[in-house]
Amino acid sequence: MTACRVLVVDDEPQIQRFLGPALGAAGYDVMQAATGGEALRLIATKAPDVVVLDLGLPDMDGKDVLRDARNFCSAPIVVLSARDREAEKIAALDLGADDYVEKPFAIGELLARLRAALRHRAGAASKAERVEIEGLVVDFVKRRVTKNGAPVKLTPREYEVLSALARHAGRVVTHGQILTAVWGPCAQGRHAISQGLRRPIARQDRERPRRPDDHQDRIRDWLSLRRVSRNWGARLAIGSAFDNRGRPVA
Repeated sequence: MTACRVLVVDDEPQIQRFLGPALGAAGYDVMQAATGGEALRLIATKAPDVVVLDLGLPDMDGKDVLRDARNFCSAPIVVLSARDREAEKIAALDLGADDYVEKPFAIGELLARLRAALRHRAGAASKAERVEIEGLVVDFVKRRVTKNGAPVKLTPREYEVLSALARHAGRVVTHGQILTAVWGPCAQGRHAISQGLRRPIARQDRERPRRPDDHQDRIRDWLSLRRVSRNWGARLAIGSAFDNRGRPVA
């Protein structure tokens, strides 16, 4: 079983030296960051399962990291801070923190709070374990996609693009929303989205015999993924949601 990945964000070397081995001994795969910018980069690129976040960082306030991370990350975030004022706790929790632990702290309590945060998030995620749209099934728990019962081969990034669209099936998702959900705040433009949408279709073309009009039919029948506007976004629908010119049907 893959170890749960935890990102520890703290600029105090002694905290990192203590938490790294302690969390590793508890079975976590530990990543570390000493600044808010590095933390956001790792959250966007490494997708930790849980984040331990200090508020007093050298480049930005931890609450700003929390606010920015919540734009694209749904993993539990447990604040670990020496700030003990009630206003700080309320602000952090209102910005999306799952829990707040004051320094100094006991490692046993921190581990228990991490387990609780992970359980709560897993319970919330289980409410929407899969999406099924006319034969296309996206299983968010198993990270598996099938079409009419047959498995669809996707790279991890292709799956994330499809997952972001499937969670809003039938509705337009803007380029910015896709970029933030899949690539995080480091995303540079729409080219990555286009590649993420085209490659699965191109691979299906290579793996199946061609027939006249097969390419257009497969785009329509396999994913029926269409660009709604060059400058705005895309949406996912199946079959009749688009006319024969690829235009979305209201």
